[in-house]
Amino acid sequence: MKRKIDSHIVFLTTRDLQITAEFYERTIGLPLALDQGKCRIYRVAAQAFLGFCAKDEITQPDGVIVTLVTRDVDEWYQQLQAGGVQFEKEPAYNPEFQIYHCFLRDPNGYLVEIQRFEDPRWK
Repeated sequence: MKRKIDSHIVFLTTRDLQITAEFYERTIGLPLALDQGKCRIYRVAAQAFLGFCAKDEITQPDGVIVTLVTRDVDEWYQQLQAGGVQFEKEPAYNPEFQIYHCFLRDPNGYLVEIQRFEDPRWK
């Protein structure tokens, strides 16, 4: 039997769902796929989603990287920076992983990477 995955969702926790919603909906521009009250699920790509659930206690976001893959890293950087977003790292090429990327933090402290693959093996 061949197993099939229909879609993908990563859920993260937040203490303030409203501030998180404003960031991902208005600042980043992800469309809201489903509002479950205590959780909000955003469409990142055709069948890829990012969800946030309100919790009183959350684990530290260390080690978590939300990576948004796009050909338009510089455009994203310029538009977000013009909107007041502070970046931890400007767009730069990383030869070790053959990527072009930049980093910012969301209101929860999660590291957000905007990345383009330069590796010809990535299709």
